[in-house]
Amino acid sequence: MPGKIDVHQHLLPPRYLEALAAAGDLMAGSGAGAQAVAGGSAQWNPWAESGGTAARTGPQAVGGWLMPEWDPESAIAMMDEKDIETGILSISAPGVHFGDDAAARELARELNDYQAELVREQPARFGHFAVLPLPDFDGAVAEAVRALDELHADGVLLLSNAHGRYLGDPAYEPLWTELAARSAVVFVHPTAPPIQQLPGMPTALLDFPFDTTRTAVDLVAHGVFDRHPELRVILSHAGGFLPYAADRFSAAALFNPGTTPEGIQAGLRKFYFDTALSATPTSLPSLLAFAEPGHILYGSDFPYAHPDWSARFDHSLTTYDGPGAERLGAVHRSAAERLFPRLAT
Repeated sequence: MPGKIDVHQHLLPPRYLEALAAAGDLMAGSGAGAQAVAGGSAQWNPWAESGGTAARTGPQAVGGWLMPEWDPESAIAMMDEKDIETGILSISAPGVHFGDDAAARELARELNDYQAELVREQPARFGHFAVLPLPDFDGAVAEAVRALDELHADGVLLLSNAHGRYLGDPAYEPLWTELAARSAVVFVHPTAPPIQQLPGMPTALLDFPFDTTRTAVDLVAHGVFDRHPELRVILSHAGGFLPYAADRFSAAALFNPGTTPEGIQAGLRKFYFDTALSATPTSLPSLLAFAEPGHILYGSDFPYAHPDWSARFDHSLTTYDGPGAERLGAVHRSAAERLFPRLAT
């Protein structure tokens, strides 16, 4: 039987680690710089003897965070152990833009070429979401077109905000137009919001779910799905707290002319959701009650999530027998096959 399709798997090639280190050095002491490189973390395992505060692997320190080690061989070893047939790779936060448009364009191009080569070499084991040099919107449009048309990327990665500009911002409209013209799959991953981090509350721990929710509601309330119904958009980490609070967000219609509560709800239900670090006995009932059939996808969050921690969520997913459990059969593979026909068996 074919294995799982993992839509939330990251890569950290040497070129990206070099760029992160250079950005950290360049922006050391800058509030904006410190936030820009705070999106990554060591492999987390809060049940480890260290309490999860020490990295299991990875000597590289970027912006005060230790980064996990990664290479294609370790990714495949993890996938073999967890019965994952294909991992769709993406660059995680903080992305590729560290203040210079030209450098961001070059880095995005290099990383997308690298990912495309991995897929060419092992198309059954890897896919990839192209990274874009946002908030350079012109550069992002050009790179999205190149990655989808020439590199045959499986979709594109968008961070929840690009230096404070959220996905409903009108500046994204030319990009949405090109993505919709290709019925592209868009993978939304959180990054640091433009707010002060709370003491003892790492951005990836607390702010990521918040920022995913914030950008999802912003996208819908500003009519992106209304203008571009062809888009397929995946939200990381079960959509933050979107499924739990979706009815509340219908009130966005009060403040956005031309929208209705029913329209807001319909838009929010268009999203797809991955299970990375989010499948628990308390979260799954809400997610299953809200998501449309076939809109929940498997995610591991490798290599940022320590395998032991990730295994806890996998166990909760496979043993869940609460409300909506009958719909979980599609999560591991068939739901993703409909989004990525090349992986269909």
